[in-house]
Amino acid sequence: MATARRKFVSQHRCPAIASFLFLVAAAGAQAQPSFYAGKQLTILVNYDAGGPTDFEARLLARHIGKHIAGRPNIIVQNMAGAGGLIGTKYLGEVAPRDGTMAGYFTGSTQRFVSNPERFSVDFRTYEFIAVLPSGRLHFMRTDVKPGIKTATDVVKSQDLVVGGLGRDGPKDLAMRLTLDLLGVRYKYVTGYNSSAQAVLALQRGEISYYSDSPPLYKTKIDPLVKAGQLIPVFYDPQFDGSEFSVPKYVKGLAIMPFHEFHKTIKSTMPTGPLWEAYKSILHVNGTMYRLIALPPGAPKDAVNALREAVLRLNEDKDYLEEAERTMGDMPEYVSGPNLNDEVRKGLSISPELKAFLEDYVKKGG
Repeated sequence: MATARRKFVSQHRCPAIASFLFLVAAAGAQAQPSFYAGKQLTILVNYDAGGPTDFEARLLARHIGKHIAGRPNIIVQNMAGAGGLIGTKYLGEVAPRDGTMAGYFTGSTQRFVSNPERFSVDFRTYEFIAVLPSGRLHFMRTDVKPGIKTATDVVKSQDLVVGGLGRDGPKDLAMRLTLDLLGVRYKYVTGYNSSAQAVLALQRGEISYYSDSPPLYKTKIDPLVKAGQLIPVFYDPQFDGSEFSVPKYVKGLAIMPFHEFHKTIKSTMPTGPLWEAYKSILHVNGTMYRLIALPPGAPKDAVNALREAVLRLNEDKDYLEEAERTMGDMPEYVSGPNLNDEVRKGLSISPELKAFLEDYVKKGG
């Protein structure tokens, strides 16, 4: 079965070959003066410090410098708010366009797809450096009435409180859409500035249901699952627009993908507009869950230097070992000379689905 990652990179060429050719071309250009020599590169994170986006960005910042010709000094800056939208918009509207600031973002793609009018600068005009395919695991407190002993008990839950980061963010939409498809009654509370804050709220009992990426699950949630305080419910599968596949981060875990979980409870596959909206989110965010971007109009030399560095980072033993040790997973960034076209194509959805999502977001309160 073809993976979503492979189909995203190219419908016609092997990603490994494309990456190899890109690196060979970049190596030939290194005889020219290094663009980043003597400069500082700021990595702008669109969520607060302490969350999975911030953690991954800082891990990248510690290792990528040695792969950037010129070895710039690298710092990380956090700009949270509005479910990641403030930092994302800042990069396009305010940040310098000279290659000295790059965004490390989560959820920006779905923000644009569901409500492009909120962007003063068209997100599709950003210069995309790399994307990181990923997904989410959904989990809840076991002390939710009448007592949650198995994942399927979620349909019996009383006074369930779902926590989120922003109404039009992919995390919030995925949680609401799936629970609505299951017919679960819940209260929805959103506006936490980061996953770190939301997880604290979950531990305090302010909310009782949340979802997040594999690094956070493995480092923060799994210990609480083993302690009996939380229970995993299901995970968001990878979806390439036609087929579902199992992400590597859940292999070996006794957790079902949502569509199989739905069949277990309802004895049928989900259907209807809620289901189509959820599949759209899987398609957009499964392949572009996190991304690295430069502002529109950034120098081509900066774009090429950073794309080359990200691909080399994928092979960096020290980086991979630290990622595995601290996150329980090894990120694999997708990049290449055609990435702008691929991302921009993925940011297009039908007018009917866009209208449905806009209405659904408004109904979220």
